[in-house]
Amino acid sequence: MGFKKLLASLGAGGASVETVLTEVNVVPGGVVQGEVRIQGGSVDQEIEGLSVGLQARVEVEGTDQETKQDIEFTKLRLGGAFTLQANQVHAVPFGLEIPWETPITSIDGQQLRGMNIGVTTELEIARAVDSGDLDPISVHPLPAQQAILDAFIQLGFRFKSADMERGHIRGTRQKLPFYQEIEFFPPQQYRGLNQVELSFVADDREMDVILEMDKKPGLFSEGSDSFRSFKVGLNDFQGTDWAAYLNEWLSQVGSKRNWF
Repeated sequence: MGFKKLLASLGAGGASVETVLTEVNVVPGGVVQGEVRIQGGSVDQEIEGLSVGLQARVEVEGTDQETKQDIEFTKLRLGGAFTLQANQVHAVPFGLEIPWETPITSIDGQQLRGMNIGVTTELEIARAVDSGDLDPISVHPLPAQQAILDAFIQLGFRFKSADMERGHIRGTRQKLPFYQEIEFFPPQQYRGLNQVELSFVADDREMDVILEMDKKPGLFSEGSDSFRSFKVGLNDFQGTDWAAYLNEWLSQVGSKRNWF
């Protein structure tokens, strides 16, 4: 059960807020359930608004250096304005939908390094806004995504790193202002290959799977034979041997470039 507290930045007598998540383990397209509990201070206060949202820390590539940026990519307002009496406890339950494109933060129970996604709470009092710290959640793969990940492991690939980058992958159904890249080290049989990068862009029916070898920083070279994008249905992915599919593509590209 996750939780956090924040104090309204209004000096003495301010309200305190605690957000409690019923379950921190979710999947894209699911719902994170929780409750916001506002504890009144020593004086009455006018609460103008309360909201929760999802936030991700993403990489932003600049001309000289790479920076990090916190992006709130969904938001839910919880009710309207009300008066919080002194010492009163006001509890507001919520169910926050997880967008289908939400990056994966946990695979097989292991947190992916570099993934920072969580629930934020925002309290508005007398035209002031007080935001709390990130309350992390663990986003697990959908079954279709797990099938692709399992295929990489079956072929001997090892997880290298993951990141979230601001930008858009052309030719996909992407709506969020950022995307995830999961990078793998190749096994010995794919000698000459530095790494493979994997991205998922899903909706409620299917997902785009984007693969790239020998990637140039910041550019998806769609015209190259080292780039592949294909669609996978979320409910009909079981009929394909994904390890064989990936191996065929890798072998074709590797033989053309005399890598293997």
